[in-house]
Amino acid sequence: MAGPLIPAPAAGGATAPKARSGPARILPGAGRAGRLVARRLGLLVLLLAAVFAAVEVLPGDAAASTSERGESAADMAARRAALGLDRPVAERFLDWMTGLPTGDLGTTAHGQPVTTVLAGPFPNTLLLGTLALALAVAGALALGGWATLRPGGRVDRTIAAASTAAFALPEFVVSVALLLVLSQWTGWLPAVTLTGPDGAPASWDMLVLPLLSLAIPQIGWNTRIVRGALADQAALPHVQAAILDGLPRRRILTHHMLPGALPAVAVSTATSAGMLLGGAVVVETLFNYPGIGAVLAGAIADRDTPLVAGVVAATGAAISTLLLLADLIRDRTLGAPR
Repeated sequence: MAGPLIPAPAAGGATAPKARSGPARILPGAGRAGRLVARRLGLLVLLLAAVFAAVEVLPGDAAASTSERGESAADMAARRAALGLDRPVAERFLDWMTGLPTGDLGTTAHGQPVTTVLAGPFPNTLLLGTLALALAVAGALALGGWATLRPGGRVDRTIAAASTAAFALPEFVVSVALLLVLSQWTGWLPAVTLTGPDGAPASWDMLVLPLLSLAIPQIGWNTRIVRGALADQAALPHVQAAILDGLPRRRILTHHMLPGALPAVAVSTATSAGMLLGGAVVVETLFNYPGIGAVLAGAIADRDTPLVAGVVAATGAAISTLLLLADLIRDRTLGAPR
């Protein structure tokens, strides 16, 4: 027979933190919100500076990578000057940063505006990442809540083991397994992605394998976070009181435990967004998906610093926005730290 939703804490154990009294905060103060925005922007700037430095230390440069056979030393020197490679990297970085607030991401080594190069692939990656993130969060909430309703039982143990295994598997391993099962052996789904006239996937079923390959490891990660956050909430006095009052377990889960777990879920969701965009580079390459994965791989091969930085700026801005939202949700629920 299933036991209570969560066993009551033993006598003499650690006391749960007291709930905050007074009206709930709607938003953090303007000063706190400003500091959060400034911190995220500062981290993004440091990341972009690291990108410029990392590409600089790679062997070769954009002029050599994009040169044609038979070019003379004078031609090479002129190409380096045209690309600005004869200037210090710090100067080039500051010059590139001045255009960033206006949306100018510079020019690629092939003479195209970076924004033009990213205009097609980035929305495709954003679509794939958004769908994978939504699936990961929905799956984690469902599995974490199911395990919480059966604490210590077979369901709880099975979900814990499966979620750990799922998160431990790299995206390329999941991708290969899904390719074998759902494409090669059964023929249910296409193995590669074909693009339509607009540059997007030609049909919806071409999204399924890349979507599952990205979402499955993150479902594992977020399930463990949700399960732990709900377990913490279960030890609080108001939840124990609801249990003693005989309220239905699902109502206790959704009305008494889940709201308090939202800060942890929000932070894990924002963290998953970064992992998803990082894993998208591998997954998109495996499935020939028309996203920024192929663009980034080509840009690194060409030592094309503005294009690499443009990809990082676009993805970093998306991740920073999610992290900022997670901070705001945490502040609204728990209050800003004093």
